[in-house]
Amino acid sequence: MKKAFLLASILLISVLTTACINNFAVQELNNKAKEFMDKGDYVSAIERLKSSVDLDGSIFETQYNLAVAYTKAEDYANAVKTYGDAIKLNPDFADAYYSLAVCEENLAKDILSGNVKVLADGSYEKVEETSDDEENVLDDNAKSALTTLLDNSISDYKIYMEKSSDNSEELNEKIKELEELLEKHAV
Repeated sequence: MKKAFLLASILLISVLTTACINNFAVQELNNKAKEFMDKGDYVSAIERLKSSVDLDGSIFETQYNLAVAYTKAEDYANAVKTYGDAIKLNPDFADAYYSLAVCEENLAKDILSGNVKVLADGSYEKVEETSDDEENVLDDNAKSALTTLLDNSISDYKIYMEKSSDNSEELNEKIKELEELLEKHAV
């Protein structure tokens, strides 16, 4: 009986110690990421925040800050995915829906402008050089991705409006603009 109690105590102490060490490491990585963000070094911030998520992916603030860093680095594809992860952890945080909608909109506009191409597997790739002279022709993958992004952006703006009670004319105009773009390019 004493051995079982001792073993259980040792196990509990080791679990608590590990949890405390992980929490400390996550906090340190997040603090360092904030320093990098403040300096405009988004690549380093992203690396720190990814490491923090690897240690504990259940912290909303870390997921949200990683999405913000991706947004600032104009990596909208990763930002969209990471805002989605953050929303799963805290579906009541209105600003996450707004930020997600902005990234979906920006990614859609990058596809339209030819700055991003949609690969056969549905992933995205930035195009280093685009020529303003030639018209960007969208293939079926790009049209499908564009339709999904625009539709999701409209939906996420509306969710933001509901959760934040923001019914500004500017936001309504943004939604109307995206609906027209969707109508024009829908598959």
